[in-house]
Amino acid sequence: MTDQAERWFHRRGELAAGGWETVVDERTPGWAHTGLRVGRLAAGESLTLADTGVERLIVPLAGAFTVRHASAGEAAETVTELAGRASVFDGPSDVLYLGADATGTVTARSAGESRFLVATSPTDTVRPSRHMPVSEVPVELRGAGASSRQVHNFGRQESLDAARFIVVEVITPSENWSSYPPHKHDEHLPGHESELEEIYYFEVAPTRDAPAGVSPEHAFGMFSTYSSPAGQIDIDARVFTGDVALVPHGYHGPAVAAPGYDMYYLNVMAGPDPERSWLISDDPAHGWVRETWDGQELDPRLPFTAPTSPAAPAADSEDPR
Repeated sequence: MTDQAERWFHRRGELAAGGWETVVDERTPGWAHTGLRVGRLAAGESLTLADTGVERLIVPLAGAFTVRHASAGEAAETVTELAGRASVFDGPSDVLYLGADATGTVTARSAGESRFLVATSPTDTVRPSRHMPVSEVPVELRGAGASSRQVHNFGRQESLDAARFIVVEVITPSENWSSYPPHKHDEHLPGHESELEEIYYFEVAPTRDAPAGVSPEHAFGMFSTYSSPAGQIDIDARVFTGDVALVPHGYHGPAVAAPGYDMYYLNVMAGPDPERSWLISDDPAHGWVRETWDGQELDPRLPFTAPTSPAAPAADSEDPR
């Protein structure tokens, strides 16, 4: 792996700290605007979110959780029960947004090991905390043919009143491509492109029709990022569950699910722009691929589960997720 890849791509556990499996925040070299924490807990175990000055989105990955949280000036804690899901391949989960004046404790309440993720961004702007039930999570079935994927837009401008970050998750069926065509958002070009650093958190699993005994540890996909005029970066990696890619600049994509394995990733984006917007530029060498989707059918394997909010095709969208 190149020096660039080693700086920006991390295997599960390489960024462990303070009881968390993964920690990315403003203390990470070269990083400023986004953060991510991944926790693994047995039933009854807890992890604490103690600092203020950071907004958070708590996303169950596997299992159900109780979150006790309080904002500045509140006399009592609020208790939010997150129903969660069995796995990230079972459709969207409910999520909990905590404003920048809130602290909290997350406790696992499912048998066996549970996993959750906390997307973060440092900010002094306080937005109200909010529990978003799964029925309110916007679900899109995007692209067509081998570029079909399922997108959960719980942390976009249209669905969540956050201060800085944008948070979405994507399910890519076996053999399909997502984050494609390769695209970038590393320049502030009003009306055309946003300047956003980005985190990718990956999970990969055998398809539901895989033979019994296939190990989830062997499930993998591929992910690529390469340089743009804004900076040098080079990642071409096999990705496994728990791996993290940091994208400070450059064209990123594709993310490809290997035959026999489905891929999930969660994205956290934020940047220095005054507005919270998500505008991208395709690599001009590959943007023409969008036109080939016209007339192709959506992958019939989608949605992975019948979403409780309408799943609408969006093949004409400029969003590459």
